[in-house]
Amino acid sequence: MSYIKELSQVSLFTQVPPGEIQELLLCTRAICKNYKKDEFIIEEGELVANFGIMLSGAGRTMKWDASGRQIIITLLEKGSMIGVMLAAKEGHKSPLAVQATEDSTVMEIPFNRVIACCEKNCPRHEKLLRNYINVLAEKGLELHERINCLLEPTVRDKIMTYLRRVSRRQNNATFTIPLSRNTMAEYLNIERSALSRELSRMKKDGIIDYHRNSFRIAQG
Repeated sequence: MSYIKELSQVSLFTQVPPGEIQELLLCTRAICKNYKKDEFIIEEGELVANFGIMLSGAGRTMKWDASGRQIIITLLEKGSMIGVMLAAKEGHKSPLAVQATEDSTVMEIPFNRVIACCEKNCPRHEKLLRNYINVLAEKGLELHERINCLLEPTVRDKIMTYLRRVSRRQNNATFTIPLSRNTMAEYLNIERSALSRELSRMKKDGIIDYHRNSFRIAQG
């Protein structure tokens, strides 16, 4: 397969040599699927047996509230894992949807092939399972961070929680966010106009500075 180099950077294959990744993909019967922009990778209410790795493109996981308003749960980029927790819960219908936001390629792996005993009893398969458990833990922490953001009481608190998280990940007080203003408003579950007003106020107050998608958080 042509994505071995990209897969070696994914946490699912931590400490697995590139040559062994190829063998694991054959053992787990992984396949690549292409999705057009706005096409659903997972639909709400669907039974999920496979999890995925985004090899190219971008996407988002989302759901709708009682009023029909769309809420973005997580954002997906190259290397993101998809449906890891859903696939591990056999017979459970997905409470959310996963949608490609641009043309994307996803490698899909059957969960039952990960937990099944390898015919060759190879140590690399055990390593894959251990890595999968670590990915589950990472996903749990990501959801915890997401909940913290949504629970912030004010628009300013929501914005700062998100910006600080991106800043930490890029290890820089000056950073670029991957969201348009509309998507940022959806992600923070606030109105687009409220987001624009508060960003302007925060800039005027000297808390942040920004130009388009480039941001800087004031020190001190």
